[in-house]
Amino acid sequence: MMDAITALQNRVSAPRLTDKAPDEATLDAICRCALRAADHGLLRPWRFLLIRGQSRHRLGELFIQASLQDSPDLTAAEQESTGNKALRAPLIIVGITSPKDHPKVPVLEQQQSTAAAMQNIINAAYALNVGAIWRTGSMATHPVVRTGLGLAPGEEITGFIYLGEIDGPLRPLRPEDPAQYFQEW
Repeated sequence: MMDAITALQNRVSAPRLTDKAPDEATLDAICRCALRAADHGLLRPWRFLLIRGQSRHRLGELFIQASLQDSPDLTAAEQESTGNKALRAPLIIVGITSPKDHPKVPVLEQQQSTAAAMQNIINAAYALNVGAIWRTGSMATHPVVRTGLGLAPGEEITGFIYLGEIDGPLRPLRPEDPAQYFQEW
């Protein structure tokens, strides 16, 4: 496991993953990192669905149903391609913002907290040499997918994190100059 600064300064997404999921101990460590995200009021305004094994095929079917609702004339090949999006990794973690009523913590801040938890997941995965990529796209907001995954009113999908063994080289990092983004006030 690499140190936190190295992981944070070098993390990149792994868009190509194989069918080797993280073992249970590694997954537990990754999940525990999510729970340490910044969280005003300790509301824990999130929940996560672990989708693996045959559940990935069920998710792919939801993707197909949603796509057919939007474009009823999808060819069989297009439907297969859509369904296969759920098979790009052996494990998908669906991050869901589940806001709580609170007089001092607006929903926006709770959405940001869920995003921070998801960032912790992909940072932890990188530090543990697990490939990870965060995806959203139209399926994250589609009513068919939301209903199929059992989202309650007011909940929203923040994203899908695909996890697996890295397949191929990672893209090289482009050097960034902090002075381009940080300024004295």
